Parts: sequence; C-alpha cells; structure tokens
Amino acid sequence: MDSRSVTFVGGGPRAAMVLERITANYPDDAAPLTVHVVEPFELGAGRIWRYDQSPLLKLNSMAQDITMFTDASVECEGPAREGPTLLEWCHAVIAGEITDHRITDPEIMRQVRELGPESFPTRQLQSFYLGWFYRRTAELAADNVRVKTHRGMVTSVTESANGHVVELDSGDTIATDAVVYTVGHTDSMGSNTQLSRERTAGARGGFYAPPAYTNDVDYSAVRPGDRVIVTGMGLAFIDLMVLLYEGRGGRFETMGERVDGQPREGIRDGGPLSYVACGQEPQLYVGSRRGVPYHSKITSVLSVDSEPLQFITPETVTRLLEQHSTLNFHEHLWPLINQELGYHVYRELIVGHPERARMSWEEFAPAYRAAHWGSNELHQLVRKAIPDSRYRVDLASIDRPFDDMFFEDTQQVQDALVRYIERDLTLRTHPDHSETQALFLALLRTYMEIGRLVPLEHLDDESQRLVPGWWHGFFSFVDSGPPAHRLQELLALHRAGFITFLGPDLEITTAHPDAPEGTPAFRARSRAGGADVSANSWIEARLPAPTVVSSADPALHQVHSSGAGVEQNFETEDGATVSTGKLVVESTGHVVDRAGDVRPTVFAAGHFTSAWNVGAFARPNSNSAPFRQCDALARTVLTALGLPVVPAT
Repeated sequence: MDSRSVTFVGGGPRAAMVLERITANYPDDAAPLTVHVVEPFELGAGRIWRYDQSPLLKLNSMAQDITMFTDASVECEGPAREGPTLLEWCHAVIAGEITDHRITDPEIMRQVRELGPESFPTRQLQSFYLGWFYRRTAELAADNVRVKTHRGMVTSVTESANGHVVELDSGDTIATDAVVYTVGHTDSMGSNTQLSRERTAGARGGFYAPPAYTNDVDYSAVRPGDRVIVTGMGLAFIDLMVLLYEGRGGRFETMGERVDGQPREGIRDGGPLSYVACGQEPQLYVGSRRGVPYHSKITSVLSVDSEPLQFITPETVTRLLEQHSTLNFHEHLWPLINQELGYHVYRELIVGHPERARMSWEEFAPAYRAAHWGSNELHQLVRKAIPDSRYRVDLASIDRPFDDMFFEDTQQVQDALVRYIERDLTLRTHPDHSETQALFLALLRTYMEIGRLVPLEHLDDESQRLVPGWWHGFFSFVDSGPPAHRLQELLALHRAGFITFLGPDLEITTAHPDAPEGTPAFRARSRAGGADVSANSWIEARLPAPTVVSSADPALHQVHSSGAGVEQNFETEDGATVSTGKLVVESTGHVVDRAGDVRPTVFAAGHFTSAWNVGAFARPNSNSAPFRQCDALARTVLTALGLPVVPAT
C-alpha cells in the first residue's frame, strides 16, 4: 500500500488536538500515514503556552475545566478517547502513575502538588500538560501512523507534481500530500503609523508598544515613575499589570490580616488586598472602548440544575434558514440570544432565589416562552416577576456599562470604576448571586451552539464581520475574563496610587513631529469626559488583530503573497472594502485561494481563519465545540488523502 503524508504548519494545542483525532479516526489496518509537525517553540504548547515565560502568568480557566481529551459527551463521528484533565494529570503525576521526566523544576512540582479544582494554573504548568498530551498522542499512535516532529518555522508551502513542498527556515524541505495550517496567534508587521508612534515616543525618552503578546514584549524601557497610557483592559492588560508590578518585586497582602504581628503575604482570597511597593513601579493611566476590565471568572454555583437551550435550537435555526436566504445577526439571532440568556437567569432567580421574585416559575416560564423579545408583553412580564431592576437581564448595559454617563472630573471616573469592579466581584464570587453563573453558562452554550448550527456562509456580509469582531468580543468580555483575585489586585494598585482609570471611548493623539520641545508624545481623552492625560509612553495592551496580508508569520504571509490563500474581505454599501484579516476557509476547513477555488488538500484551523472561533481548550463533559471541530477536520483530511476513516460512532 502506498504511504501518504500530511504536514502541520504549527504544533500548538490546535495541531495536537487534530493530530489526536487523526490517530483516533484512522483504521489500524490502513495504509501507512506519516504526520509531520513543524513548530518553532514547544510541541503541543506552541508559543502562547510555552514554558519559557513568567511564572506569574496564569490561565483564566480553572484546573477542573481544562482537558485535551474527548469524552462521551462529545457529539462527533470519531471515537472518544478519554484521558485525564489537567487536574487529574497532576494527581497522576503525584501518584507516580504518569512519569514526565521533563518536570525537573521544584517550583513546577510544588504547583502540581498544590493544584486544586478551582485553582487557576500557571501557563508554565499548562505547558507541561500540553507537551505530555502531544508526546502521548505520538507515542500511542498505531503502527501505521508515524509522527515526525520538526523544530523550526515554515517559510513557504509550494505546489509540486505530487502534492506540496514545505520549506523550513533551516533550509530543510518536506514533501507532503496535504497541509494543515495551525499557526495559532501570530504577530503582524509594524504599520507606518506604529513606526511613527515609536519614533515619537523614543525622541522624548518614552516607550511605545503596539499590540502584541504581552510576555514577548521587553518592558525594561518603562522606568520607575514613568507615566504610561495603556489602552485595553482585557487579558493582555492583566498580564501587563502582573509583569510591571508583581513581576518587578511588588507584592500583595490581605488588608488587616497578620501572623505573629507580621503581614501575611501571598494571600489571594479572603478580602481586599493592599499593595506593597518595590520602588520600580510606573504610573499607568488605563482605559479602553468600554472603559472597564473584563468580568472576573465566577466561583458561585447554580442553585438549580440547568436546562437545555430553549431558543437557540436546531429547529429554530432551521426555520430561520427556511424563511431567509441569509441571516442578519442583529435582526435574526440577537433577539434569540437575549431571550435565551434571560430565560436561564430568570429561572435561577425565580427557582433558586424565590425571595427576589414575585411569580412562580410555573407561571412565568410559559408566558416568557410565548412572548417575543423586545415586546411590551415581555417587558411587563419581567418587571412583574423581577421587581428589582438590578437582577433583570440587559445585555446592552452589560456590553456598554458607561454609555449614558458623563464624568465631570477624573475623581468621578475613579469612583465609578471602583464601584463597578467591586460590584462585579460581589456578583461573581458571592454565593447569593448564582444568577451570574447562570448567565455565564447560558452564554457559553449559546456561543458554541450558534457556531455549530449557523453556517457562516448563511450570514450576510455585515454579520460575517460582526461575528469575529463584536460578538466574539462580547462573549470574551462576559465569559473569558481573569480570575477574581486579579481584579482585587487591580483595585489594590489603584488604591496605592499606581493605576488611574481613564474611562471609556479613549481618543489618543500623537504629537506632531514639529511640535515644540517638551510637548508630550501622547494625549489620552475620554469621550465620556473626566480624563485628559499626557505621557511620553503608550502601551496598546491587546493581541494584534488577525491579518494575513501583514502577518509576521512567514508561512501565513506567503499564503497571501502567492495567491494560495486570501484574506476575508467584504464590500460595504458605499463601495468601501472592509477586511476581517482572517484567512478564508470553507466550513470544512479547506483553504480558498485568490481565484475563489477550494484547495482540496490544504486546510487551516484556528482563530486566524474565517471559521467560527471555538477556543483552544475544552471543558470536560460539555460536548465541547473544539473537539467536534477537530474531529470533523481530522476525518476530512483523511478523506482528502483518499484514506479510510473508522465508521462513525
């Protein structure tokens, strides 16, 4: 039998997950298959999750919610292959049931021993789990599947008479029958605007950092006492905060708690924190589009068992697709999303906290299902059932909490932000507010189910731009925030005078090259008033926007320059061209070239593609979307190579 081969361009978690699904779906008696995996950083972990980064940086998922293994809940055609979650893996390492000779750092073993179900692991610890998963997958592959790893970076992929030629930065080449791009998060080449900002800051002794993965930026140019404008308050900002303060030697203490008369250090739970300075701290002035940090992760639990989705269902979506040639997100899906999330929050409130309601669930539920979102009927029903407006679901206010506010001065901004963050911590960590957990879980399931049920090609152009932009951003803002102790640390740094809040909708202006000497490089103002700050340093605390055209990854950039792939573009009503920056793929994962043709043996998977974003990791027993997508892609790749797959389960 002729052997076949496939090459992964990138060997991070997505590649490892698809590789595992290939080995699970490939029959033991089929022809030999060689799988090449090319990765410049750590196999299985990739760049973002590699060991070589600050030990202070953590995941924003709890240990009990992280797995790389399929389980019985996953609705996919391939066979499930169960294995340990991150938490179970740590327990097995402690028990000697799993031996990982690469764990030689005593600090990592301490983390392994101390990890609990609700712990937020470090990225270093996660790198060991991911690396072990990759190696285990390669080692347990059947005799007819050979996994060959290559440490390096792909610089180009070209067509050949028999398939493709993959060239590495070492000069080595790989002849292969199929290619799967799994490059993960990539940097973009600096724009002229960014280079100009860097020159302006440098000429004034300041510092400018464009969007980048926070751990990869050298912040040594930010000196103690420097005034720094920071735009972005998501996870990249949290990482920045950790590196510039605790990373330089500062520490946090629980306010008022003492042991033998001395401050008790290192506490993350049990109350507000104070910050003990190290003398190396800069002054950060922080704002963003919303003006607030991402919501913290939730520690409360549901009072009642959750129900299946009621409004985002296969039947509902099928009816919509039968009625409309294309769907508009705001017109057709957003009402269902609002009603879905409201249903689960109100059920938790009415059944789990009946003292907050004035109606029984048996009376409320049928009336709620029958009413249309946005109708006066539904509005009156909710007002009657939930008299306290603080508990009613208002997604617009959640998305833009300061939209109706105008601040007279900077102090008003500080007071409003502190109240907002303290309220968020109360809602997300106090057992009396399990409705926030209901919102979290309903949004998570809704986000994943829409991606499963609604083919992107059935959305109009406006909605296809909205999905990877605003909709993904809203989901991340509500469901993918930092651990609660990070917001406690943020408040401590604010109380210590090292972080000042600027509010929403910042406008940043850069000094003109001919500006008088002494003119600060940057000025930040909020459209909501109250903030007007100048500084010589500016950090854009966010990941680079996806881009194929300007990608700093040579393989992804070559896809565009050669015409072998194309960046997703849409034409607006006024004739302008708008790009999402993503690589165009079919729903099957096939890459589409510049001529609009589907490339039968070239695939791509990950956030950099035009497919629905399903995340990098999976929650156990949740019918996880990443597993469903990776399993489908694995079977498609094997079929494209003319190879058999195991019968669908």
